[in-house]
Amino acid sequence: MKKLICAKDVEAAAKQGQKTVFTDRDTIITPMAKDAASALGVAIAENRQKQQGCQDGQVDSELIYNALRAMASRGMLQGIFDGSQAKMPYLSEHHPAGFKLVRGDSVKLDALDTGNSSNKVFCQELIGSGDRSSMNAGFMTIERCNFDWNVTCEEIYYIVEGTLTVTIDGKTFTAYPGDSLYAPKGVQVNWGAPNKVKVFYATF
Repeated sequence: MKKLICAKDVEAAAKQGQKTVFTDRDTIITPMAKDAASALGVAIAENRQKQQGCQDGQVDSELIYNALRAMASRGMLQGIFDGSQAKMPYLSEHHPAGFKLVRGDSVKLDALDTGNSSNKVFCQELIGSGDRSSMNAGFMTIERCNFDWNVTCEEIYYIVEGTLTVTIDGKTFTAYPGDSLYAPKGVQVNWGAPNKVKVFYATF
């Protein structure tokens, strides 16, 4: 069973004074969790060996990318780099008060590691700790596959298009466009799609 680390887990670790979150090969780290780690100064290390930062005098390019991405999501880099918005995974507009508008048709999804490289599962978190939000939200797509998931946050899903199947303890629920569902923290589920499904999700 894969374990998911979301931004909420990183924030909880930071509040407890932890400087490092350790993972293993069965751990899935969401993009917003990486952003939160960069923003809060928390390192993510695999098997207590792989540390983010500088090694042998080399700068960790992923750490720099995550830091810049977190700054960009807050509107801190606007006007500094020409075409910076084009390199972001989505187009957005901001207001100093914290308001954020994301252009849905511009969102580029990243592959989500489900433990099976043949699975076609993609996601992109749009709202998170980088926006000073206590919850995360984004899009996810699943295409003709299914995978086990250990829910580590409270999760809400809204079906945008396609069909989503959710199996818990052998019972399967089927959701269609316009349907919503809630998964409490700690439940183990199997997500699936007989065709291609697109959902909007929010976690807390």
